[in-house]
Amino acid sequence: MLHLVKYQFLHVVREWAVMFWALAFPIILGSLFYISFGSGDMGEDLEPIRIAIVEEPKESAGKESFLSFLEELDGNILRTERQGEKEALAKLREDEVEGIFYAGETPGLTVAKSEIEQSILKALLDTYQKNAELMKTVGETRPEAIGEAVNALKEWKGTTEEISVGGRTLNSNVSYFFALIAYAALSGIYLGIKACCDSQANLSALGARRCITPTHKLKLILCSFLVLFFIQFFNVMVLTGVVQYIFHIDLGGNAGGIVLINLLGSMIGVSIGILIGSVSQISFGLKMGFGVLFTLFPGFLAGLMFGNMKNLIEQRCPIVNRINPAAVLSDSYYCMAVYNDTGRMARNLLILAVMCGVCVAVSFVMVRRERYDSI
Repeated sequence: MLHLVKYQFLHVVREWAVMFWALAFPIILGSLFYISFGSGDMGEDLEPIRIAIVEEPKESAGKESFLSFLEELDGNILRTERQGEKEALAKLREDEVEGIFYAGETPGLTVAKSEIEQSILKALLDTYQKNAELMKTVGETRPEAIGEAVNALKEWKGTTEEISVGGRTLNSNVSYFFALIAYAALSGIYLGIKACCDSQANLSALGARRCITPTHKLKLILCSFLVLFFIQFFNVMVLTGVVQYIFHIDLGGNAGGIVLINLLGSMIGVSIGILIGSVSQISFGLKMGFGVLFTLFPGFLAGLMFGNMKNLIEQRCPIVNRINPAAVLSDSYYCMAVYNDTGRMARNLLILAVMCGVCVAVSFVMVRRERYDSI
């Protein structure tokens, strides 16, 4: 067994073309992603929104109240500047501020775009106006309860507790790196196809020699699987290290989870490759063509080329994401690095394990039935 493992290992690592696609190409692709997207920061901190405040010349209680409201938010949610209207509008056109608040008896807001910062500004203004209207109604109908109403608003803020459900703000570009790791794991298909073709008498001289050996077919398959799995697992761990420590992509900090996902990912890649390679009726070139198809197409569906593709499929046909190994692997990283959903990750890993078992079992049946008229 050790003899078989040793020479199978040496034979695989000397196949430079196959090792390039299994190891070097994913790193090159990841480098291009990093150059294009940067590190895809997953930090939770939101920069204060730049706004200009234009004060109406007429003094009023509403104006002072609104200015006090904005001052409480300054430095935390907002970064305010008091300016004249012309100067503020010029800065708004040049994107130096995200919006202009008008402080007067009736506060107002002017924006030039419709993005998340502008939505936050509108929500702040709506909240202030609703609270101001509430206080006005209480003052008109029950003036003796105005103090209780003010205290109620203060107590609401104090009894609102901020908690985390395990999720984090995610830059959408990080999905490309998750899909990249899934693609790299599936690149073990090339190793599996090459190893199987080297074991088939009609495709290689090495295969002819192996077919006349008395060694049991299952032993040969398991030996090849273990060697290929070890090499592919090493390849995926190298890529993961590059993504986390060189590209500075936060993968969640769960080393055990990363190893477990990469283990199953390497197994499924090699298993599919062995399954494709076990079909003796087609040529090596055609098998490699199927290998390209079964790495790129699942990668595309998992978001390798279009980051939102997996979400679109989840909304319209979720079963595709359950049977697509690249999507399952990518989702496992989401569960660990973003959602902290161990139950969902366990389901994904179980799906991958079942896929591996099915592929290896079918491969054994196909290889066991192979017969040659002459070797």
